[in-house]
Parts: sequence; C-alpha cells; structure tokens
Amino acid sequence: MYRYLTAALLATVIPSSFGYNLVREHAGQNFFDGWNFYGGWDNLTNSQVWWLNEETATSAKLAYINDAGHAIMKVDNTSVLTQGQKRSTIRIESENLYDLGSVWVVDMVHMPFGCSVWPAFWTKGPVWPNNGEIDILEAINLMTSNQMALHTTQGCTHPAPPTGAQTSHNGGQDCGTGDGCTVQETADNSYGTGFNNAGGGVWATQFDASGIFIWFWSRPNVPQNLQGATSSTLDISSWGPPSASYASSANCNVTEYFSPQQLIFDIALCGDWAGVDSIYRSQCGSAGPTGDCYQDMVLGPGSGKYDEAYFEVSYVRAYTDGTPTPTATPQTTVTSTALATTTPSIAVNQNTASSAGVESSPLLFTNMVVLAAGFAAAFYTLTLV
Repeated sequence: MYRYLTAALLATVIPSSFGYNLVREHAGQNFFDGWNFYGGWDNLTNSQVWWLNEETATSAKLAYINDAGHAIMKVDNTSVLTQGQKRSTIRIESENLYDLGSVWVVDMVHMPFGCSVWPAFWTKGPVWPNNGEIDILEAINLMTSNQMALHTTQGCTHPAPPTGAQTSHNGGQDCGTGDGCTVQETADNSYGTGFNNAGGGVWATQFDASGIFIWFWSRPNVPQNLQGATSSTLDISSWGPPSASYASSANCNVTEYFSPQQLIFDIALCGDWAGVDSIYRSQCGSAGPTGDCYQDMVLGPGSGKYDEAYFEVSYVRAYTDGTPTPTATPQTTVTSTALATTTPSIAVNQNTASSAGVESSPLLFTNMVVLAAGFAAAFYTLTLV
C-alpha cells in the first residue's frame, strides 16, 4: 500500500536529512583551539562561581587534555573557601558561529554531577534572548535525566509533536518564558551517575530551517557513523526520531527566532536554578547542616564535594550541508553591567581576564543552501512504502 504525503506536511513531523560536511573538529591536543574562555564571575545565572580565563584555568589544571587525549573542564575541588568567595570553574565559547544547515555532535565520556552542580552544553546567538538559545545538555543537583530546551523572545511555542516525532516528553511549551519550552529525556543514562557509569554518550543537534532536533545515545547505542575516526561527511538518515523535535511551524518559525549559534560549555554552582531554596532542599537539603546551597557546598573544602564535577569530552564536531567560508565579523554585546563583589577561589590576573557579562561573537558561518532547499521541499512529494 502506498501513502503520499507532501514534504511540507512531513516537515512538521520529522527532521530533514541532507548530507553534511565536516567544517570544524575540536579533539585531542588541539581541543581548546577555537574557544574563548569567559574570564569573569557568573553574573548571568547568579551562580557562585568565577569562570577563569584561559591562562589561569590552564595553570590551575581546571582545563587540560588528559592522557586519553580528552578535554577536561572542571570545578576547583582543592581550595578551601571562606565566606564571600566564589569557586573557580570553566566556561568556554566557540569562536565560530554556525548558521542554519548545521549539525553539532559532542561525544562526552563524563559530565559534572552532584549537589549544587549545574552543567550545560548549549548554544546562543550574539544577542540573548533575541537570537535564541538551544539547551542540548542541562540539568542540576541530583536529577537523573537531561532536560532540553529552547529560549526565545515572546511568540515561540512548542506544542506536543505528533506521536512518533520525538522519543521524549514535552514539558513547558512557551519558549519565551524563563524556563523555556522543555523536553525531558526518557532514554536511560542521560545525566549524572547513570551517564558516567555507562561510559558517557553522544548528543547530536540539527539546526535547520525545518526545525531544531536533538538526539541522545548512551554509550552502547551510539550510531556507527559517530564512532571511531573522524569522517568528513555525515549522513543522519539512519538515526531515527530525535529525543526532542522542535519542528519549524506557525507556532515557531526557526528562521524568525534564531540567528547563527555559538557553542558553549559551562559549569555553574547554585544560582538561579540549582540554588533555588525549594529546589535545592528537595534534592540536597540533607547534604549539609544549613540546607543552603552556598553555605553547605561552595564554602569550605572542595574535595569530596566536587570530585565528580568535571566534563571529559572526546570531541566536538560541526558539520554543515554546504561549503560555507568563515567570515571575520567580530561583535561584542554587553548583557550585564553588574560588578563582581566577591573573589574567586583561585587567583585571577584581572589584566588578562575578559570582562564579565561581555559576549564575544567573532566568526560567522553563513549558509544559504538550506533556505533554498527548504523552499523546494515545500513542493516536493514523498512516496512512502
């Protein structure tokens, strides 16, 4: 029996699957090439950390390449902090921005985990939230599963997709709220000790005119074409439905709410999610004598509390469906004018640290191929057996 569906209708259900070409790989001894270290205190999520500049992070061994050739990014677990200090950790942002028609893949062996810990691998445009944010990996404290999300200006929503379009569960639907439009991962071992004990896993994100689609695989289930040596091309047609399907539609046109995106790793502590009193106490209230995130976790010795608070990343790869040329288009956008009132746990040379609250957007990958393909797809008819 044959069924005939137009691609315009099908595009609201499944991602497009053009072929992709590798344009950037971060791996091995050169992993940290092409990233900017934030170099300031976290005045963005009000967490109790100081994100170090590259020089200090490297000398303090909070960012380095281990013997396996993997990148380590970690929380300071050796310093003993006193009242008013913030604990040092890492935030890095890719120098490149990637336009529609991109796929980003991250292979992670270990993720930060524990009470007060708030890790994320995510993307944003040059101006937040005007140019959109994609949360690929984000969770807090003792959560057992990953939460994916989009953040936009008002007007973008994510109703539950049709059955079979995504494998995980919808949460909040309004992408313009503080929580964003969320999808809760249902696959096993997507966060915390389960993820780490399974040997990690892989996320892939398709950023496309047809939508934003996020896949997750625990280590035993990683597709063959994402294992082993780097491939210069990538075919996503065999991956099946994504964990999260944010298909472009009348509810949210991706081309309207998202600009080229910058890749980001960071580790926060406490702050506007992990440290909210009701949330923290529900998961970690017995972790210390006061039930307060900062007092019980950040202060005092780091050993024992933050020994598991580190990323171990095998690679990050960026693919596009065309052959774009990087264009030097440096921009800076001030997102906050707040000033630090506390000190980091590891001394920072203020002359070499970049200003907190300043987002840098140096290189832009332009790609118009996907736009033309998107218009063509609206009139293309698929025949399904």
